Amino acid sequence: METNKMFCFQCQETAQCKGCTVSGVCGKRPEVAAMQDLLIYVTKGLSSVTTALRAEGKKIGLDVNHLVTMNLFMTITNANFDREAIIKAVEKTLAVKEELLAQIDDRSKLPAAAFWNGSVETFDEKAKTVGVLATENEDVRSLRELITYGLKGLAAYLKHANALLQDNEEIDAFIQSALAKTLDDSLSTDDLVALTLETGKSGVDGMALLDKANTEAYGNPEITKVDIGVRKNPGILISGHDLRDLEMLLEQTSGTGVDVYTHSEMLPAHYYPAFRKYPHFAGNYGNAWWKQKEEFEKFNGPVLMTTNCVVPPSESYKDRLWTTGATGFPGCRHIEGKYGETKDFSAIIEQAKGCQAPTEIETGTITGGFAHEQVFALAEPVVNAVKSGAIRKFVVMAGCDGRQKSREYYAEFAKKLPKDVVILTAGCAKYKYNKLDLGDIGGIPRVLDAGQCNDSYSLALIALKLKEIFGLDDINRLPLAFNIAWYEQKAVIVLLALLYLGVKNIHLGPTLPAFLSPNVAKVLVENFGIAGITTVDEDLKILIG
Repeated sequence: METNKMFCFQCQETAQCKGCTVSGVCGKRPEVAAMQDLLIYVTKGLSSVTTALRAEGKKIGLDVNHLVTMNLFMTITNANFDREAIIKAVEKTLAVKEELLAQIDDRSKLPAAAFWNGSVETFDEKAKTVGVLATENEDVRSLRELITYGLKGLAAYLKHANALLQDNEEIDAFIQSALAKTLDDSLSTDDLVALTLETGKSGVDGMALLDKANTEAYGNPEITKVDIGVRKNPGILISGHDLRDLEMLLEQTSGTGVDVYTHSEMLPAHYYPAFRKYPHFAGNYGNAWWKQKEEFEKFNGPVLMTTNCVVPPSESYKDRLWTTGATGFPGCRHIEGKYGETKDFSAIIEQAKGCQAPTEIETGTITGGFAHEQVFALAEPVVNAVKSGAIRKFVVMAGCDGRQKSREYYAEFAKKLPKDVVILTAGCAKYKYNKLDLGDIGGIPRVLDAGQCNDSYSLALIALKLKEIFGLDDINRLPLAFNIAWYEQKAVIVLLALLYLGVKNIHLGPTLPAFLSPNVAKVLVENFGIAGITTVDEDLKILIG
C-alpha cells in the first residue's frame, strides 16, 4: 500500500487526536518522518534476521543489540530531527543486516523487510510504502503500533543502562523478536494482545536493569532539596535522562569556573549521592521540556540535550544547543561517543566560558528523592499514617508534561486533592505541581517524587511493598489510584509495565492515544479498566471518593 503523505500518531499531541499528516506538532518535517518510518522498517528487517540467527543457535553481538535500541530511540518523539543522521542510521542498519543475512541457513520464513537493501536514492520511494498506514487492518495496525511504541520506550531505557555498561541479552532478544512479529501477517489480534503484555513484562525487566545500573553507579536516591535559583558563574544546562552524560560533563567542568545545571527530566540526578561531590553542580533551572524556548534563551549559556524532548530551537540560541546520543537537530553541533568511551565535552565547555551567567527566573528549592529504597526506609511512619487514617489514599500522578492547555487539569487536580492524600510521581508530569506548597502529613511530604519517567519502576516496587506489608492478595486493593499523564513512547512502556503487573483502573490523559482503534481501546477498557479523564471534580469522586 502506498501512502504518499506523512502520517504519524505516536504522541499525545498528534493533530486533532487523529494523526499528523502535513507536519508534526512536535516540529518534525515530512521528509524526516519518512526517514524515521524507513529506519523502523529496516530495523524490523534486521530484527527478523537476528531472531532467525538466534533460533539457529547463533550469537548476536552487543553492537548489533545497541544498534537496534539506538535506532528505536532516534525515532521517539522530539529526539532526532536530523534527516541526514537518520539516513546514516538506515545505511548502517542495512549493511549490518546484509552481513548477518549471509549467516542464516534457512531464509524461507523471513519477511520481505529482511531482504530489502535499497540505495540512498531509493529511500524516499521505499519510505512511502512502509509507514504506519501500510498495515490496512485498523486493529492489527493499532496493536502493532502499540507494541512498537512500547519497544521504543523500552529501548530508550536500555540505552541509558547500556551507557553504564549494563546489558540484558534476554531483553534485547525480546525486543528484536517482537519487532519481527509486527511484520508477521499470520498473527491474530489475540496473538498481538498477548505480545503487548509480554512487552510490558520486558518493560518491567528493562526498568529494573536501568535502576540497577543507576544505583550501582551513583547510589540509591536520597531525600534532597534542590536549589532552583542561579549562581554568578557561567553555566551549562544539561537536559534529558542520561546520567552517564551528566557524570562525564561534571568531571570535565570541574575546576573550569563553569557551573552545571539540570533541566526537566535531569532534575532527579540531584537525588543521587555520587553527584554531591561536585561543588559546581549548581541546581535545577526551569521547568518541563515544553517551556525550553523561553528558558533556554534566558539561561545564556550552552545547553546539552542528552535524550529526547528537543523543541526545534529559535535562531537566537540555536548556536548554543548541543546534542548527543540519540538526539539531533540540523545545524546544531553533535557530540559523538560510543558505549564505554569518554565523550569530549571540551568544545561546549569553552563556549560556556564566554557566556554570561544564567538569568534568574525563580528562587527556592524542590524536594525529591523518594525512590523505592528511600520510601522503604520510611515504611514504618507511612504504614502507621495509613493505619491511623492520617493518609487516606495515594494517587500516582506519574508521566509526562506537555504544552496543551488541557494539561492544567493536573495542577488543578493536585490542588484540589484532600489534605490526607499523598501524590506519588515520576517523570516531568511533576512540574505541574512540584512547586506548589501542598504541605505534609506528619512530616511525610504530600508530593513524593521518585525521579525520572523510568523511575515509575520505583512506584511499582513501592506499591508491591505496600501490598506485602498489608497482607493483600491483589495490588488493586491498596488505597492507591492512578491518574497518569502521557505524552510519548516512554510513557507507553510504563503503562504496559503497569498492566503486566496487574494494575487496573488507570486513568490516562489528557487524551487516550490516537493509535488505539475502537476495538483495541475496548479490550483495554474491559480487561484493565483503562479510562480517560473527565473533569477534576468528577475524577476526584471516582478516584478518591
